[in-house]
Amino acid sequence: MAVDIRKSLTRFLPHLLQARDAGLNEADTVLRLCKFFEEVLGYDGLEDISREAQLKHKYVDICLKVDGRVRLLVEAKAADQKLRDRHIEQAQGYAAQNNYRWVLLTNGVDWHLYHLTFEQGIEYERAFAVSLGNEEGLEEAAQRLALLHKQSLRKDELDQFWEKAAALEPVSIAKALFSQSVLMLIRREIRRDTGLLIDPEDLAKSLHGMFSTEARELIGPVRIRRRRRASRKASVETPGVAPPDAGMPPVGGAGQPVPLLPGNRQSLQSPSADHGLDPKVARDSSKTGKSSSPSS
Repeated sequence: MAVDIRKSLTRFLPHLLQARDAGLNEADTVLRLCKFFEEVLGYDGLEDISREAQLKHKYVDICLKVDGRVRLLVEAKAADQKLRDRHIEQAQGYAAQNNYRWVLLTNGVDWHLYHLTFEQGIEYERAFAVSLGNEEGLEEAAQRLALLHKQSLRKDELDQFWEKAAALEPVSIAKALFSQSVLMLIRREIRRDTGLLIDPEDLAKSLHGMFSTEARELIGPVRIRRRRRASRKASVETPGVAPPDAGMPPVGGAGQPVPLLPGNRQSLQSPSADHGLDPKVARDSSKTGKSSSPSS
């Protein structure tokens, strides 16, 4: 469970609001943010907070470390500046070079957290956005910012929050909802209650329409995920009966006679070589049709 920061946040909040009202520039805002990370989020000012990390003439305002490892990049803006998603572009390049997954954008009052992935270029999704500028949103803001506490990052609570949030997104829910097995269960319940047997396609369209316009845009058109059946073998083997060549080495392999084909007759051995018969005896036997065995 995330650390409760409500008391410490309430004590420090006037400094952030005053900075916004005074229109503090970015440099002065960074100073206040560093104090916020110390007094509210539990970071050590000497060990855990680094200023202006540089990469190819680009800077990241603050790096937050846990046990000596960078866990969070912070891009700061002036206290009265409105935040835009494009403001994290500078931190994105630094994050991609070092495989850092989290970037925080803030002016001290508004806080936007982004999760980055690098599989296909640099992509980001906003994990949450909260504001300390209105009293109604303080409870939610405290819960979300507590995920950035040093102890929370050490326990991987931020990553767990992201995994849960991703699982509950409309796309993830729709993927499960529009599977054939789930639709069949819903169809069965409707039939039990109403006596009507609904076509799965009609049911899927009805469920799709229950999502908001924004969610439908993310989900896309209705597609029923049908269960794939295991492919059957092309030939059925009789139980207990091995195929003719079962257990035999490849043609021409060790201990296997070469097939009697026109092109390789010269490689065949004579019966006398196979059975140790005297060549003369072998010829006589073949004339009379009788076989002889070597003397013991």
